Amino acid sequence: MDLMDETAYRKGITYLSREAICCPVCGHDFFQERLQSGGGRLIAGELTDFLHRLYKPSQKFGNVYPLIYTPVVCPDCFYASLPQDFLKIPKDAAEELQSRRKERMTAAAKFIGSSVDFSKARTLESGAVGYFLAMHCYDFFPPKKFIPVIKQALCAIKAAFLFEDLNKEQPDTYYDFLSVAFYKKALFLYRYAVELNQSKQQIMEEMKVLGPDLDKDYGYDGVIFLIATLILRYGDISDPQERAKDLEEAKLYYGKIFGMGKSDSNKPQEILNKARNFYDEISKLQKATESECQTDAVV
Repeated sequence: MDLMDETAYRKGITYLSREAICCPVCGHDFFQERLQSGGGRLIAGELTDFLHRLYKPSQKFGNVYPLIYTPVVCPDCFYASLPQDFLKIPKDAAEELQSRRKERMTAAAKFIGSSVDFSKARTLESGAVGYFLAMHCYDFFPPKKFIPVIKQALCAIKAAFLFEDLNKEQPDTYYDFLSVAFYKKALFLYRYAVELNQSKQQIMEEMKVLGPDLDKDYGYDGVIFLIATLILRYGDISDPQERAKDLEEAKLYYGKIFGMGKSDSNKPQEILNKARNFYDEISKLQKATESECQTDAVV
């Protein structure tokens, strides 16, 4: 890729890294697109229920989506990961990923219905697919050293954010379905990550940043908040009795965050306020779910 290739970045918004990155899987050299800072490129908007920061379009730059630039993706073999791990993959894992390159490329194309070109400037589509590819590639990283499950959870929820953004830009498409699918996948992975953390198999505290977005790190409080909120919004509702158990789990997580009414100056205010509101919402849902369970028992 030529450093002056203007199709590889968005002039005035992004730039290409000065030094080429050598893919440890296939040996291909490429330059990473990075977001320029400052200059009014990002105008912060509201924070969603899933701690996703929305940005308002600026008059000069239009819509800018900072999340799309995070995953590092080799444009030749589609090996992908978060930036801190890209060059660290062990040799045996790299060889396995090299043998599966066609599998990754085919799967990536299916997501958006066409081929994806990671040598060009990032788009919402390629950004979302980049997180999907990273989720796949983390299956091959040694678990003890790289704690991949929590990273897969982060990738899943960020993919959900981007597919949600895509659905806003291109309504009446299947992107809303993909967004829901990745939110549900994130719920599974976050729950699994907490289990692994508690059993000391993959210690979450070794992660410097737990996200879920780029503007603020909410740490472990953010993780349990997201599990509770994902249960509330995307948990399985097919079985009333299981739903009742899930809602109780979510309620306990929210209670841990705001201390059952006790103030905690160390907790992020954004999470505290949302957790209290969702706690009350779950209390109402529990009453409705209890009624369903009682009806099922009578029948």
